[in-house]
Amino acid sequence: MTVVISDLTSSHLVKLLIFRYRPCQDPRMAEQVRILVSYCPESSSFTSSHACNHFAMAVFIFLTLRERSRWWWMVFLWAFAISYAQVYVGVHYPFDVAGGALLGSVIGYGMQIFFKRQFGPLSLKQ
Repeated sequence: MTVVISDLTSSHLVKLLIFRYRPCQDPRMAEQVRILVSYCPESSSFTSSHACNHFAMAVFIFLTLRERSRWWWMVFLWAFAISYAQVYVGVHYPFDVAGGALLGSVIGYGMQIFFKRQFGPLSLKQ
């Protein structure tokens, strides 16, 4: 549900309210951006749905499982790598990714609070 909510919020709410050309679509940026993929969606660039979804999951996973292992912070490396790749291949600006990461983090935090209230602390004991 965390990814569903983050994706719907990013793709169907924010992108419809705030339209911004992607670097791969913007003629002013054509000579300054190195496009590494032939994929260039026509949707708005702000916010990055990849960043939003991955940071929402990273925050939810980290907050839910951090007491079970000290290694759960590494999910943020995964979310950051996915987000960085969006800028690297030329389909998002850094601000789009930062906005997606912030929005996703807020959604992940909210979903973790909801999860904890509904189900209590996670128990991995059998």
